[in-house]
Amino acid sequence: MAELKSEVTNFIAQAKTLKENLLQNKNKLLLSISYVLGWSFFTLIQVKLLQDLGISSNITWVDACVSSLLLALISYLIINNMRYYLPGKEKYWYVFILSLAMSGLWLLIVRSILWIWFKENAGYQQFLSQTSNVRYAISFLLIGCITMVSLLWYTQKDATEVKEREQETLQLAKDAELFKLRQQLQPHFLFNSLNSISALAGTQPEKARHMIQQLSEFLRGTLKKEDQESISLQEEIDYLQLYLDIEKVRFGHRLDTTVTVSEPAAKMHLPALILQPIVENAIKFGLYDTTESVTISILAEAYPNALRIEVSNPFDPETSNVSKGTGFGLSSIQRRLYLIYGRNDLLKTTTSENTFTCSIEIPA
Repeated sequence: MAELKSEVTNFIAQAKTLKENLLQNKNKLLLSISYVLGWSFFTLIQVKLLQDLGISSNITWVDACVSSLLLALISYLIINNMRYYLPGKEKYWYVFILSLAMSGLWLLIVRSILWIWFKENAGYQQFLSQTSNVRYAISFLLIGCITMVSLLWYTQKDATEVKEREQETLQLAKDAELFKLRQQLQPHFLFNSLNSISALAGTQPEKARHMIQQLSEFLRGTLKKEDQESISLQEEIDYLQLYLDIEKVRFGHRLDTTVTVSEPAAKMHLPALILQPIVENAIKFGLYDTTESVTISILAEAYPNALRIEVSNPFDPETSNVSKGTGFGLSSIQRRLYLIYGRNDLLKTTTSENTFTCSIEIPA
């Protein structure tokens, strides 16, 4: 079963990677087509301008195609260079100087090619010399704009990738902390259960065996729920009942519980393994300082935007320090709720006369 689960997970990961690669290739193809179409449109504009100036058709097309092709190649080199090198504080000077240099290089190559191609056409050679300044200015503007756009594009892309890596790192840290919190079963509960089993083994072996079985089912349930992000409240209550059965063996008639869960609330979901530490806290501060019977109350109600659960226990104001009720058990629950929902107000504790109440709110 574990191998099948691993294979399914690997298959899903591979499918996701393939989908991302196909999407990236599709985006690259669209960008390439847009780049070619853009320069083709620029070539047609240049042809129309040269024809309006009275240049013959064959010269016009050669001039426009050579000029546009070289500009497209230089722009592509600049865009590709930006992929591997992004200037820092000097980026505006970098764009200015690079545009000046590339425009000069472009003009030199274009004039050389066109001079060689039409060296016998004196009229065109004169036209080429007269329009050199205009050609240089246009190429400078185009290369400058392309360089600036490329710089902004890759800067934004790098910033997005950095942000995604930070989010992934934060998510990994969050998942690790959540896993640690869920793994921290209160040691004193396990130790006390084992001590109770040891005490019962000599005098009441049947109860000891029953308690061992319940403890085994409880721990097995803990392991089963480690991979579950959330479960229904009814599942959580069923699991919590195993813990209460163990505690009732320990405390006997002294521990009584009342669980009231409305039908809509039972179907709502909450983080797995979140109630046991709260109930354990209630038992600890309700029974440890008294020899009388105590009733732990659990009430769950469904609201339009939240599930509200209250766990109440009586305490003796003279012997019990309820301020300790916000110790590790409740603080770990509060931390889990913050990591999952990003809120610090989902766990609250109140004291009324001799009753301590812990309430949690799970956003729907």
